[in-house]
Amino acid sequence: MTPLSLDRIYECSFAPETWPDALEDISNAVGAAGGAFSVFGPRGHFWTASSGVREIMDAMVDVDARSTGLYAIRMLEATRYSFAEDHDLFTAEEIAREPVYRELILPVGLRWGIGATIEMTTGETILVGWRRKTELGPYDRRAIQLLNDLRPHLARSAMVAARLQLERARAAGQTLAALGLAALVVDADGKILAANELIEAQGEIFRWQTRDAFSFKDAAAAAQFGAALASIDVDSGVAARSFPVRDAEGRAATVAHVVPIRRSARDIFARCAAALILTPVATPLAPSVDLVQSLFDLTPTEAAVAAALARGKTVDDIAVEGGLARSTIRTHVRGVLEKTGCDRQSQVISLLASVSIKRG
Repeated sequence: MTPLSLDRIYECSFAPETWPDALEDISNAVGAAGGAFSVFGPRGHFWTASSGVREIMDAMVDVDARSTGLYAIRMLEATRYSFAEDHDLFTAEEIAREPVYRELILPVGLRWGIGATIEMTTGETILVGWRRKTELGPYDRRAIQLLNDLRPHLARSAMVAARLQLERARAAGQTLAALGLAALVVDADGKILAANELIEAQGEIFRWQTRDAFSFKDAAAAAQFGAALASIDVDSGVAARSFPVRDAEGRAATVAHVVPIRRSARDIFARCAAALILTPVATPLAPSVDLVQSLFDLTPTEAAVAAALARGKTVDDIAVEGGLARSTIRTHVRGVLEKTGCDRQSQVISLLASVSIKRG
């Protein structure tokens, strides 16, 4: 393997979009049609692949539902220390029965496969492999040795990529602390990847738990946080979501903002999903329409209605002043209730009447 090819592998640590090109380079070196890099872990299954096997990887999700699971189990268990060919791991009868082979691999003429696994300190397992055209026959000794020589480099590149994600999470938390904002960064399951000292002091709001877990003491806030995380997807364009967090007496203590952390769909090592940022609320000033809208993701009309309620206006007052039907205003009020996590109009008034960002 040339130094240039090794450089390509390590470049993937910093530029995940280059993995398909690196896999293609290795495919050419060992006479394969294409290669794939898969990450299995608590977050699910993420993968990237060179063009020669991308369609197979795309279709794998559908076939997995009908699979016996033999392919993944045997490959993950039997290739922990070196590359192995699938015809050494499966009998001809097993290959004929397994849907992954019968429906995907054999029909496109990619009979010969080779793979290895890499265990990550972050808890994920990586399966890296290449497939060869049926007419070329099994991999020769030179190709197998070349892949085994590359295995530690692939492992180090993956380790660096995963470590960079955690360092970026910590840096994001400290940057927010420098701005005076209590914040933490979580993965898609809500597990803490990084937290700054400002949010660690918020014991009246959170229950800090083992295994990097936490929960809001306010049940309504906990439900809204869960819903916000569930709505985040790669490159989906989901906007930030904000909701009030109440103290033990039911008073609005702070406003929580869940801000999605964007990542490339090809960044299979990205664990960061969102930043949770707390904005304290302070005393008694009716907020501006712009502030209300930005804090709670309201539409302009909902924000205007909410601000009017905070100024003491009734639904009838707002309807008359705006020349609108009472039913229309009530529809906007329902939207405000849902987005602020309130059950009653009086709770909205109490919350908004106290919202004013503290300034240091």
